[in-house]
Amino acid sequence: MREHLDTMPVLEAYDADCECPLCRIKAKCEEQYVENFLGGSVMEPSHRVEVNEHGFCSRHFAMMYPAGNRLGLALITDTYMRETMKKIDIIASQAVANARSKAGENVFKRMGDKRLMDSGAEIMKVVDDCVFCKRLNANMDRYVYTVIYLYEHESGFREKFAKSKGMCLPHFAQTLNVAASEMSAKNLAGFTDTLCRLMRENLERVEKDLEWFTLKFDYRNKDKPWGSSQDAVERAINKLSGQTVES
Repeated sequence: MREHLDTMPVLEAYDADCECPLCRIKAKCEEQYVENFLGGSVMEPSHRVEVNEHGFCSRHFAMMYPAGNRLGLALITDTYMRETMKKIDIIASQAVANARSKAGENVFKRMGDKRLMDSGAEIMKVVDDCVFCKRLNANMDRYVYTVIYLYEHESGFREKFAKSKGMCLPHFAQTLNVAASEMSAKNLAGFTDTLCRLMRENLERVEKDLEWFTLKFDYRNKDKPWGSSQDAVERAINKLSGQTVES
């Protein structure tokens, strides 16, 4: 099997025997982003411009906070905050103007007024924007394409894929969509069949572990072995929603 920069992360993730190889890749990407943005590039103009424009979502702020560079985080957050204050001030001023234009108007007449609702929606766009998320989305699209490429061109990878534990539901959905539009007609049916089989089998496996986890709290099962169920809660959450908690 040919290994190069585009395929190596996918091959390594499938060798790891994890619940979702794409979540494993995503987690490594996030670690690299945190290290990069809080490392020597913290003062790099291109990065500062990008952060000032997009900022970080709550998840990625939470990842950077314990990373060991409080000063670096303070520097990039300070300039981002200044830019955000300018954006919010414009939106807030418009919100005040819209509210004044409706002064004294009956609440039922104001209900559903798009101008009054726009300000909150615009602020949420600012809050939800994130430079890491934008990069992740682009990179994960590329890795899904790589999975499909390897499946079509490497028999060894097809075997790894068929023996894997499937994917989390978000990456399962993403892979189905990309395959439907990008995969060759001769491979699409077989790939989709295998992907869906893996999802059914592995959801059932994790659910059985989760059920046994709950049954272990019955006093009648106290002395029975846990089997593979001790981390079933974490694995179930991650299977359903993508890598969310440590397992």
